[in-house]
Amino acid sequence: MIEIDVIGTPAPQGSKRHVGGGRMVESSKKVKPWRSAIEAEALNHTFAPWPYVGVAVVFRLKRPKSHYRTGRFADQLKADAPMYPAKYPDLDKLCRSTLDGLKAGQAFADDSQVVVLDARKVFADRDQPGARIRLFPAL
Repeated sequence: MIEIDVIGTPAPQGSKRHVGGGRMVESSKKVKPWRSAIEAEALNHTFAPWPYVGVAVVFRLKRPKSHYRTGRFADQLKADAPMYPAKYPDLDKLCRSTLDGLKAGQAFADDSQVVVLDARKVFADRDQPGARIRLFPAL
């Protein structure tokens, strides 16, 4: 098993838009830095050529300021603050950009080799935003 910890803002890979001349660009400007961060971190590791790959990823998302109290209690969560980030960004789109970054970082030849995918979104309350990614042979 290989574990990678990527620091940064997880960004979903959304739709592409046509800009003319047969060119397509990502709708989100945040996805390229996220994929680049994953690629750079993955290139620091040596991966075995597994035919079937499993990926377990926990995305750590920054909690909005509206979840916190104000004044001298500004470091405390409100009683009604949600436990999980059940809003934007979508988990499946976060996985798409992450798998593309892993492929670019030579973790595997093609993301079609990923046959097991366990993904979660949590708030990065005590940690920095980013993702903890575990890759393992899925036999």
